[in-house]
Amino acid sequence: MIVPPDHPPVPAPKIGVLLINLGTPNAPEPGAVRLYLKEFLSDPRVVEIPQLVWQPILRGVILTRRPKKSAHAYRQVWTEEGSPLAAITRRQARALEGAFGAGVIVDHAMRYGRPAISERIDALKAQGCERILIAPLYPQYCAATTATANDEAFFHLRRMRWQPAVRTLPPYHDDPAYIEALRKTISASLAALDFEPQAVIASFHGMPQRTLELGDPYHCHCRKTARLLGEALGRDVDVAFQSRFGRAKWLEPATDATLESLAKQGVKRLAIAAPGFSTDCIETLEELGIRGRRTFHDAGGEKFALLDCLNDSPEGMAMLTQLIGRELAGWREQA
Repeated sequence: MIVPPDHPPVPAPKIGVLLINLGTPNAPEPGAVRLYLKEFLSDPRVVEIPQLVWQPILRGVILTRRPKKSAHAYRQVWTEEGSPLAAITRRQARALEGAFGAGVIVDHAMRYGRPAISERIDALKAQGCERILIAPLYPQYCAATTATANDEAFFHLRRMRWQPAVRTLPPYHDDPAYIEALRKTISASLAALDFEPQAVIASFHGMPQRTLELGDPYHCHCRKTARLLGEALGRDVDVAFQSRFGRAKWLEPATDATLESLAKQGVKRLAIAAPGFSTDCIETLEELGIRGRRTFHDAGGEKFALLDCLNDSPEGMAMLTQLIGRELAGWREQA
């Protein structure tokens, strides 16, 4: 087809892959943390309380007191590249560049904070991406994580005149590629320790008990991941749930209570993994690696090891390459 001379430039058709993670403040300072928490905790998928009731509580006591405390936690894990979650997610996207062919562009975004999902969808479209795979990096499906990432992408698509075709990455909590990547990395980490753990814990992010009762599959997904991981490792893996917030009943057992209980029962050597997190972040490095370690030691434990998340490890990137490649089937062949 001959394009008229006055026709605006038209990029060659491409496919986009948008990796999405939760998000992070721009800096480990109370002001930046306040902005982040305001956006995060205002999401009705995250806090399922009527906004007329919740917003005065959020803007009052929570955003007045919590930012300073959270900023202190972020400062303990902040790196030269910035937030660990942001830095590792960025590295994951870079590691996937070229993995699916020259016609596939891999980018990343954060559900809360920057780079924003809307911003990166527009950038992919501007580069000629007529088809985009939205890829939330959450192995276990939860409305407060997977669904809200997809919601934000779809909300932006509603405002676009010329929409790309869209697919979403499904949860992969029981995918053999995911379980094998966990087995390899956790086995290697355990073998490198200078002690033999008496217990191995899989700590997942907590959710209110109400989410399970309303039909969210998250609890079941976490339990299945831990069961399959234990079978793959050939040893028992205890399940616990961290990051409780507020007064509501949350999924149990709680990670901090489990660490304390095991130590008091005589467990002196323990390793903990966080298979529900695609990257190390404040919840793994500070909550587990610093506060969790202190809880275990204060209760009588002696040896404690926090095992790395999959991050941008060769095993983790091979898994993402396989999962994303599968979802692009049919698209790449037509590109």
